Amino acid sequence: MSDKDQGVSRRQFLNYTIMGVGGFLVAGTITPMLRFAIDPVLKADAASDMVAVGDISEFSSEPQRKDFTLPVVDGWAEYDMGLSAWISIDEAGEVLALSPICTHLGCAVTWEGNESHPNEYYCPCHDGRYTSDGVNIPGTPPTRPLDTYEYEVRDGVLYLGQPVQR
Repeated sequence: MSDKDQGVSRRQFLNYTIMGVGGFLVAGTITPMLRFAIDPVLKADAASDMVAVGDISEFSSEPQRKDFTLPVVDGWAEYDMGLSAWISIDEAGEVLALSPICTHLGCAVTWEGNESHPNEYYCPCHDGRYTSDGVNIPGTPPTRPLDTYEYEVRDGVLYLGQPVQR
């Protein structure tokens, strides 16, 4: 048979096959990289991570414990995470939402939990103490202040987000 009778030579067929397989391999490698680069643009707003915990008028300078649930998306799993916060408002009108988890060993912190230490947050596990603004008292086991929650006030309603280490 002559070359004019054949549409594609063996060399051309092999070249097309290798180029096609190589193209699929490159596309399979680049696609996750592009998804990684574009993913932050596709993420939801941080404001949607906030949940309403109550009317701002419910809170005063005296810390109040408020339990709430925050929706969490972890890969394909979606669930509600139960959280708590000690919420107070200072003289300047600023909201202070503190995590009730001790920064020493993770025990639960309570407001005025010890009669000998009034107006302080107290951790009963190892006598950890914090001032009313959540700062650890020197000479007690905690090495850093209580974490605070992200917050915002919209239309008189207090919204809390994730805890933030300070």
